[in-house]
Amino acid sequence: MNNIKKIPNLILMLLFSLFIVTSCQKDETNSSGGEQQENIPNTFSEYFGNDISRDFLGNVIDTNKNPIEGVTITIGNETATTDSNGVFIINNANVKERFGYVKAEKEGYIHGSRAVVPSNGTNKVTIMLLEATVVGTVNSGTAQTVAMGDGSSVSFEGDFIKEDGSEYTGSVDVIMHRLDPADEDMPMQMPGMLYAENEEGAERMLQTLGMLAVELRGTNGEDLNLPEGSSSEIRIPLDPSLMSIAPTTIPLWYFDEVNGYWKEEGLATLQGNMYVGSVSHFSFWNCDIPAEAITLCISVLDNQENALSNLYATITSATFGTRGSFTNENGEVCGFVPSNETLELNIYSYDFCGSEPLYTESVGPYTMDSNISVIVPDNTDIISETVTGSFNTCDGNSITDGYVQLTYGNQTYTNIVTNGSFEISLLRCEADNTFAIKGYDYINLQTTSTISYTFTTALTDIGTISACDTVTEFIQYTIDDNDQVFILEGISANFYSEGPNANGPNLDIFGNGNDQGTTCFYIYGVLNDPDYLGTYDNYLFNETDDTGFFIGECLSVSDTNNNITYNLSTLGEVDDYIDINFSGSYEDFNNVPHTITGVIHVLRDQ
Repeated sequence: MNNIKKIPNLILMLLFSLFIVTSCQKDETNSSGGEQQENIPNTFSEYFGNDISRDFLGNVIDTNKNPIEGVTITIGNETATTDSNGVFIINNANVKERFGYVKAEKEGYIHGSRAVVPSNGTNKVTIMLLEATVVGTVNSGTAQTVAMGDGSSVSFEGDFIKEDGSEYTGSVDVIMHRLDPADEDMPMQMPGMLYAENEEGAERMLQTLGMLAVELRGTNGEDLNLPEGSSSEIRIPLDPSLMSIAPTTIPLWYFDEVNGYWKEEGLATLQGNMYVGSVSHFSFWNCDIPAEAITLCISVLDNQENALSNLYATITSATFGTRGSFTNENGEVCGFVPSNETLELNIYSYDFCGSEPLYTESVGPYTMDSNISVIVPDNTDIISETVTGSFNTCDGNSITDGYVQLTYGNQTYTNIVTNGSFEISLLRCEADNTFAIKGYDYINLQTTSTISYTFTTALTDIGTISACDTVTEFIQYTIDDNDQVFILEGISANFYSEGPNANGPNLDIFGNGNDQGTTCFYIYGVLNDPDYLGTYDNYLFNETDDTGFFIGECLSVSDTNNNITYNLSTLGEVDDYIDINFSGSYEDFNNVPHTITGVIHVLRDQ
């Protein structure tokens, strides 16, 4: 989870669907995190609840925030591989009511993961993998220390074992990464979530003061660890911003990669600006202050009780600080919050429309898992938009396993497509009314072009897009409920800033299809003065100074009851794209009413 002032701009608008929070107070309690919880179950997994089925959409990136292709993703018994965008989709994954665990593995990187409190809709996650960088090499049989430039270090006694428990002799590559709580990327880099089992077997949420990832490799790349009875000293620097709140002793926790949560084991002491502790094996080690917690699910609605997706919800604790996440397509966000404490809930419209929250309320205290709904009042400065459409394969079949990405400003919203249709909702500011759409066929590895559109508030139906990434330009339209028509060849598109037969700058686009001329499409438009882009209606030839578009020459579209709206969203230079989308109703030349939707994505010839 990221602080509201430090939200990263990533492929997915994400994302960690939990309210894990950061402490701003010393904790002088014992290593078990205070009083033992009542009714501790016999096994820790009993906290997780019953089996449920949930959908997951995520992306995997490197430390430069570039997508990583070919990452193996595992959720329970389901697996997937990230595509060229670093995106993965796993539907109907078997998880628990209060716990879902996503693992990400690729050679050359430290194992990554994310744990969530699953929500009812699509669970979106981002995982930032850390490169498996060797920072030093030691030899078995010799006591040595490996240190990094920031002061992090690990000391070895010289004894190592292989995964099967047999003794290892030879050189050992030491892979290390320190994770700093002051780094805004840390929530994407750390494994799981800040959720743990303490020494008594009770669940705790954690507040971290620093983590250290350590992996050991033999000369043949085999994973190594410490033998029973051996130990290593680890030293983890404390960020200066946390020095004033750091306790002199703090519990140590290691990440259980099999089960997906942290486990308490040992203590670290503060020596100068370093936490120093002794560990008996290696994975991620974490210096944390524990707290009791419950799960809280929040549904965010408008005045008409419609779900508001892609809003940023934060929970602020007077003791533990602020964290937050985005609402999914059902307007829901879930996560752990501290129990027995009054909390402040804020709902934001992200960073387009200012930093003031749309909604603020005090909630809690909660002593058990809870669900609440909040109504965000209307705001005249912010516009609610919904974009819908259909997504087909290149041969016209509905996409059953894919996704669509809508780019608005510098943010990208992603929607899973399972039945050929999609719907993306967002809030926008009045100043910017254009967006772009691109679709990805996850199974056949085909994509659409990136197509620009203009919002037709409050609902924008973009019609049908098709995953045909070998197609450079097309004209597509659908009349009534008939099959969509595609024109892929014989297309010409010309723009004239002025001309003898026009009242102003004009545009004509013609396509005769690839079926011996039986398919014809022609659109002619007279445009407003620069920059030409915007919304137009039907062009009337007999009205002086009129602007708009006309498509009647090939399609029997009359001027009678003509309510077709055209959005010219892109007018590129020669050899760049012209994008127009249109929809509405009209009467043909026989006075028969029709509806039409269409998309024009063509290269400008002159």
